[in-house]
Amino acid sequence: MTDRLTARLISQAAERLRPVIRHTALEPNHRLSDLLGGQVLLKREDAQVCRSYKVRGAFNLIASLTDEERRRGVVCASAGNHGQGVAFACARLGISGRVYVPSTTPRQKRERIAALGGDQVEIVVGGGTYDEASSAAHADSEHTGAVYVHPFDDVRTMAGQGTVGLEILAQCGEAPHTVVVPVGGGGLISGIAVWLREHSPATRIVGAEPAGAASMRAALDHGGPLALPELDTFVDGAAVGRVGDATFPLVKDLVDEVVAVDEGAVCTEMLDLYQTDGIIAEPAGALAGAAARELLPHASAGPVVCVVSGGNNDVSRYNEVLERSLVHIGLRHYFLVTFPQRPGALRHFLDEVLGEGEDIIAFEYVKKNNRETGPALVGIEVERAGDLDSLLSRMKASPLTVERIPPGSPLFTFIL
Repeated sequence: MTDRLTARLISQAAERLRPVIRHTALEPNHRLSDLLGGQVLLKREDAQVCRSYKVRGAFNLIASLTDEERRRGVVCASAGNHGQGVAFACARLGISGRVYVPSTTPRQKRERIAALGGDQVEIVVGGGTYDEASSAAHADSEHTGAVYVHPFDDVRTMAGQGTVGLEILAQCGEAPHTVVVPVGGGGLISGIAVWLREHSPATRIVGAEPAGAASMRAALDHGGPLALPELDTFVDGAAVGRVGDATFPLVKDLVDEVVAVDEGAVCTEMLDLYQTDGIIAEPAGALAGAAARELLPHASAGPVVCVVSGGNNDVSRYNEVLERSLVHIGLRHYFLVTFPQRPGALRHFLDEVLGEGEDIIAFEYVKKNNRETGPALVGIEVERAGDLDSLLSRMKASPLTVERIPPGSPLFTFIL
């Protein structure tokens, strides 16, 4: 196995994958085009086999194994999508495999791994985060001799994932001005960057990672990969605590910019993809679109391509998605309100503090400090984000003691 990713390896991977994966669409998106004032195209990897680009890297690596390595079987760690790709490859190639997943992996993804792998694949829960599952899978590999199929930090994986970039250029018709790529461990953006720098060197490459798991930005600032002390796993397909040793130098040398995207912005883009465009995207699949609409300059000189990396979303998560979105766009707010324990206190709050179009969407007494007062958690939804200032003024003028819970506060972990 070579230790250097090249465009030639990506081209070879494309030939290897041609019979088994879909040549996914590159389609214009009118909603984002209107927002940015220029053409925006979506690379629809949510419509890929296994509904994610991850199958490209997993299949390319496993199909490259020697006969002796195939007899030993394979093992991997996955937040869900890579595991599905490994399971698909194992079933297709007749190779036994074990997939280690963190306990946070949505049930929908676990069920898909089992369905795709059939009798060839065993699912093992290995810790609460991807990195813990990865450690368990590495230990399995060392003990059993099974080949470890890395989800991003292996040249064969990166080459397979880089075929997304090959397809983008073949489909675009003209060199894209900007390509926005979701970033977890860095495999997808490394592969795309290697291909674009050789075949479209003027194209601007932007990586988008979740703000709560911004491991690539941390690595770039530090000068090398390092483990994040804390990790928000909401964007589970891109929540990686430490980027790859092989991917980092490629991103550092070839990628123009890496931006961190607030999880609430990701949720807003997920909802718009679904409600306006009819696209079911998982959180990682909405990263690029969220970055384009919030963080990039408008009216680019040429096409902007956003990679919709996956569509394996659990419908049970939509309540949280909606909540995070409403908080992000400033329509939903939370407060600790201390009510005097006397008749009419709540009525005063409803009549004098709340304005027209402002609704209570959550009300829960936290505790009673004494017989005179009792604090309550109150959630309020406003019609327009600009209405908040008026609401805060009325709260300040009220005799009630009101403390706003700001977005990002640790208390939000008990609300979301």
